[in-house]
Amino acid sequence: MHVEAILKNKGREVTTIAPETTVKAAAVMMHGRRIGALVVTDPQGRIAGIVSERDIVAAIAQRGERALDLKVADLMTREVVTCAPGDTVRHLMTVMTSRRMRHIPVVVDGRLAGIVSIGDVVKSRIEESEMEANMLRDYVMAGH
Repeated sequence: MHVEAILKNKGREVTTIAPETTVKAAAVMMHGRRIGALVVTDPQGRIAGIVSERDIVAAIAQRGERALDLKVADLMTREVVTCAPGDTVRHLMTVMTSRRMRHIPVVVDGRLAGIVSIGDVVKSRIEESEMEANMLRDYVMAGH
């Protein structure tokens, strides 16, 4: 299974945020949309970074309540790992596990085309495993 299949099921909508937005506003946005990360984009719509719940928690742990007044640019990850629609889910699982990441933006021709979470990856692997099990069951029941 490929990333494209995940995007077909979940959609390509990505919630983005500007680098100068406050961390508090980012937290409110994530909570309101029930998402764990925001892609940070520059005025031209290019990916400038990514900020996650984990980044916000770490900032609060280090700086206390003052962290909420920081700009997203102050704590975002600037070197964003991305993937392409043709990448396999198996590859994404490896990258997410080895780099301890929960969200990877999908990029096509340098433009943001979606985002995949670890939950999306796990769900797709479960669906794929169930499909394989059903195919094997059908094969055995057919007497082959």
